[in-house]
Amino acid sequence: MKRREFLATTAVAGTALGLGFGRAAFAQDPLKVGFIYVGVPGDGGWTYQHDQARQEMEKHFEGKVATTFVENVPEGADAERAITQLALAGNQMIFTTSFGFMDATLNVAAKMPDVKFEHATGYKLLPNVSTYDARFYEGRAVIGTIAGRMTKSNKIGYIASFPIPEVIQGINSAFIHARKVNPNAEMKVVWVYTWFDPAKEADAASALIAEGVDVLMQHTDSTAAMAKAQEAGIVAFGQASDMAQFAPKPRISAIIDNWGPYYIERVQAMLDGKWESKASWTGIGEGTVKIGEISAEVPEDVKAEALALADKIGKKEYHPFTGPLKKQDGSDWLADGQVADDGTLSGLNFFVEGITAEYPK
Repeated sequence: MKRREFLATTAVAGTALGLGFGRAAFAQDPLKVGFIYVGVPGDGGWTYQHDQARQEMEKHFEGKVATTFVENVPEGADAERAITQLALAGNQMIFTTSFGFMDATLNVAAKMPDVKFEHATGYKLLPNVSTYDARFYEGRAVIGTIAGRMTKSNKIGYIASFPIPEVIQGINSAFIHARKVNPNAEMKVVWVYTWFDPAKEADAASALIAEGVDVLMQHTDSTAAMAKAQEAGIVAFGQASDMAQFAPKPRISAIIDNWGPYYIERVQAMLDGKWESKASWTGIGEGTVKIGEISAEVPEDVKAEALALADKIGKKEYHPFTGPLKKQDGSDWLADGQVADDGTLSGLNFFVEGITAEYPK
């Protein structure tokens, strides 16, 4: 991952912590809440959306809460140091906002049982660690439908970050629903093995465009791929945030992560003394996953089809992983009408039939 050295990150933390102390001087014992970001709030995607939610939450509590954050934290030993720093600075609650912070969060939590931790997209709990995740695959089903209708080359490109279940769910869901409306649709996948690296993301977009894709999706955090799509005159989808600055083309819609209500709910529980460790996994129906406005580049009938699908998913009338479905190797996975359970999806480690990209080892 392209990043600043940890000393620079620490300097940012110092600034943010200083602001936190400044607010505390004017408030009556505010609850101190810290955030660890894998990217920067200006990435226009994942971290931007978490930071917007942080600000929404802080504003909601009107001085009862003071927040701080450390940005651009690598997923490794540096993360453990940054989380420890926030805990030692008096933050009673810490949100660690990337999958790769999981072990670092658990290690610090085990040493500091009085601090409450909330880890985004993870799956390991402790008495003082909760996890929260979004059913991004629900949104991928909707934009996959749009992609299948919009492609003229029948080639859809997908920039993938890491081969973890969350990302595999998204690729499969997008492909399944593109194929439902366009049996000739193909999906080409490029792995970048980073969440946020604009240069790598741009290179991946260029490689996919060179292969003839005319619709671009991503599971990475910056707007670099969107910029490449704009240069090439193809269409694309915003990731994590709306990326509306690229509308009406190339950005024709987006998957938007809406973390604000969860942050407010969990901080309220902390203020009320009712915080408990739990795992949360919510989607379109709960408002955690939103579909960004579908632009005028998309025909009205396609827009109506996509919104109808989102409505059915939100009402739990349809599940994106409903059989019959086979695995990439042709073996059976889900029988006709069978729905994948959460345990299966949480460990998903294969592509579905029809995806020709090699599954990463």
